[in-house]
Amino acid sequence: METLYHQTNKQIQEVQSLMGNLEKTDRQSVHLLENELQIRIDQIFNQLERLEILVSKEPPNRRQNAKLRVDQLKYDVQHLRTALQNFQHRRYTREAQDREREELLSRTFTTNDADTSIPIDETLQFNTNLHNAHRGMDDLLGSGSSILNGLRDQRSTLKGTHKKMLDVANMLGLSNTVMRLIERRATQDKFIMIGGMLLTCVFMFLVIRYLA
Repeated sequence: METLYHQTNKQIQEVQSLMGNLEKTDRQSVHLLENELQIRIDQIFNQLERLEILVSKEPPNRRQNAKLRVDQLKYDVQHLRTALQNFQHRRYTREAQDREREELLSRTFTTNDADTSIPIDETLQFNTNLHNAHRGMDDLLGSGSSILNGLRDQRSTLKGTHKKMLDVANMLGLSNTVMRLIERRATQDKFIMIGGMLLTCVFMFLVIRYLA
């Protein structure tokens, strides 16, 4: 196991060294270096699978330490794979933008062209839309938070008012029967007022009708 471990560790260091050459390699040769790195990374993963099998066969008193060492190698090579994928993604995006720019510069416009609009960079437009969506979500969350705070304040105010009304009623010694009589009298007064308004309207109508 030790031989395979040191061999795998050495290969990881070699890949790390080659990764530093990606940014300095010209366009025509960079994809060749990417392919070589991908092959080396795949080989390392294959060796890590063998190391995991060997770890399971280690004595119990050495197994935990051996597993930690292999896990560290696995973390390092996963980090290298992610870095390679990120570099490839940036290169693909940059090459696509360069092609679009070249197509735009090579296009000739005349005064009779039906479509003389310059296409907007899709990446810039996507980032702008994403920023606007995030800002809209922040505004929405802020409004929701303000509404919830307002409802909490109103609830506290209503609770306080209700409590004060009960305290006043207890202080005045008003019984439930007296309170119901007051409510009934208020209802009767409301009906009397409405009836008086209706009678007044009818009277005014009759006066206008027969005296006009």
